[in-house]
Amino acid sequence: MKVSVAMATYNGEKYLKPQIDSILSQLSSDDELIISDDHSSDQTLSIIEEYKKVDPRVKLFINEESGVTSNFENAIKHTQNDIIFLSDQDDVWKPEKVETVKSYYKQNPEIQMIMSDITVVDNELNTTIDSFYEFRGSRKGVIKNIIKNSYIGCAMSFRKELKAKILPIPRKVPMHDMWIGLVADMNDAALLIPEKLIFYRRHGQTVTTVENTSSLKQKFLWRFQISNLLVKSFLKHR
Repeated sequence: MKVSVAMATYNGEKYLKPQIDSILSQLSSDDELIISDDHSSDQTLSIIEEYKKVDPRVKLFINEESGVTSNFENAIKHTQNDIIFLSDQDDVWKPEKVETVKSYYKQNPEIQMIMSDITVVDNELNTTIDSFYEFRGSRKGVIKNIIKNSYIGCAMSFRKELKAKILPIPRKVPMHDMWIGLVADMNDAALLIPEKLIFYRRHGQTVTTVENTSSLKQKFLWRFQISNLLVKSFLKHR
């Protein structure tokens, strides 16, 4: 069971090295770290190039568009292996993450997407929220997650077979992770596991948040749009 890690980067020089190190230490020689960069203007690309020079598992692609969703889509579409892990640029993976998730896939062949719990931390990796699940009320369910999304990409992985159902990621959905989780949920193929497998770093430059701060009007529009898109996707891939 080979692993691909799909990481999206953008001006992430400050925390990028610890995250890459925490990932590569868990990958076998047949695995890969696919990085899509969204036109960084700091030292992010230089850091990635240094890793590429010494480790052939690290592969870099530049996002042809711009934005978080297209950046993750670009990383995902370049993955080649059986299990695809999503990764932010500024977290730290716990040492048991990859093997723990792989064991769940082996035990549950019908499952296409797995999400773990996470520990939310500050800049210095001090715990601020012990359990994202408890904070966000995370659980499966299409209606539940349309009303209040609890899918978070940095804790997600999926089988390569799911790529055909999630790509391209509609630009009208709020975020890539909500879309991936709901598509898996629509196919009764999602699993939430209790282990906390990453330190999810929150800081001033963080792109994603643990809370949704959108307006009520925007939330209603997103829910309407994603409901229609999910139905169309489900019917297309039946």
